[in-house]
Amino acid sequence: MARREISNNRNIYLCTYDVSEDKRRTKLFELLKDHGEHVQFSVFLCSLTHTEVKRLSYTATEIIHQENDQLLIIDIGPEVNDWASNLACLGKSWSPNVRSQII
Repeated sequence: MARREISNNRNIYLCTYDVSEDKRRTKLFELLKDHGEHVQFSVFLCSLTHTEVKRLSYTATEIIHQENDQLLIIDIGPEVNDWASNLACLGKSWSPNVRSQII
């Protein structure tokens, strides 16, 4: 599992991918699973610092095939914002995991 920095400077990132080859897709899935919550088939929500998103992007670049694959990383905003209240979910219900900090 990836190391997590202790910081209040975290943003929520929506990460979604389209990878054509099984081996690369599995590696990218595992990378994202180590950094966030698996929401749907190829969609993750990740709480990351600026440094962590740069590391994640660098590692993902090493995995994907630049001409055939795609990873979108969308900055939703600060983790402390109530971003989930802007979420509309149709069909099967979903709610974000409740996170708590243990000191």
